[in-house]
Amino acid sequence: MDSVLLDLNTGAREVVLDLTSRCDQFVSGRGDGLLHVFVPHATAGIAILETGAGSDIDLLAALEDLLPRDFEWQHRHGSPGHGRDHVLPALIPPYATVPVLRGRLTLGTWQSICLVDTNRDNPDRHVRLSFLAG
Repeated sequence: MDSVLLDLNTGAREVVLDLTSRCDQFVSGRGDGLLHVFVPHATAGIAILETGAGSDIDLLAALEDLLPRDFEWQHRHGSPGHGRDHVLPALIPPYATVPVLRGRLTLGTWQSICLVDTNRDNPDRHVRLSFLAG
């Protein structure tokens, strides 16, 4: 299995960061197999969704409705509402797997692979890309 670690900085705001071009580059020319994308953090997830048409903004708004910062979270370290960031991976898992055919991701027309990070306390993120040849 081939694997690389991406080092990312998401800043001090909530983000949906499109990783598709980096994933494309990683699998290019590799033949058939599976791309596994994993974020080794307890406060971030990986989602496959449309970006650029507002769905990324809608996702963050929906997460705010589902996991409001001003809720009485039991997990209380960090900035106010940080407990919600630790619940996020239960709704948006820290991984995704995408089939690769002839060195190309088999995503749908409008699908993108995205890091979802609502944790404003830690802007330094890592994402592991792994290719399992088929």
